[in-house]
Amino acid sequence: MKRELFWFGAVGLSAMAVHLASVALVLVPLGLSPLVANVIAFLIAFQVSHAGHRRFTFSHHDAPASQSRWRFFAVASASFIVNELMYAALLRFTSLDYRVALFIVLVLVAALTFVSSRTWAFAPAADAASGKARQEDA
Repeated sequence: MKRELFWFGAVGLSAMAVHLASVALVLVPLGLSPLVANVIAFLIAFQVSHAGHRRFTFSHHDAPASQSRWRFFAVASASFIVNELMYAALLRFTSLDYRVALFIVLVLVAALTFVSSRTWAFAPAADAASGKARQEDA
């Protein structure tokens, strides 16, 4: 599990760097609006994230790429939606500083994304159907 957590963080930071660089250094300078650039950058960074998690973080799970790609896209998309909803709720209904609220949301969503990826998106078909990680991975 320590190995998975290390690679989850390393791959996540790499995907974040690709996302940020895509927006700030390529897409916006080409004339796209930041919001449109953000969506395109999410799709580019998703490729880095999926490839990295498949190759490094969850390589021992042996999930077929065609299965894990779409499942991980669902996880990543759901995580983005949960992130926005939680952040909006904390900003509206608490007196937390926006930076503290964002930190809380990012930690919780990262944990949710890790568990969802490990037990479903990158799990072999039989394990994913039951929502369980393989015994030797636990």
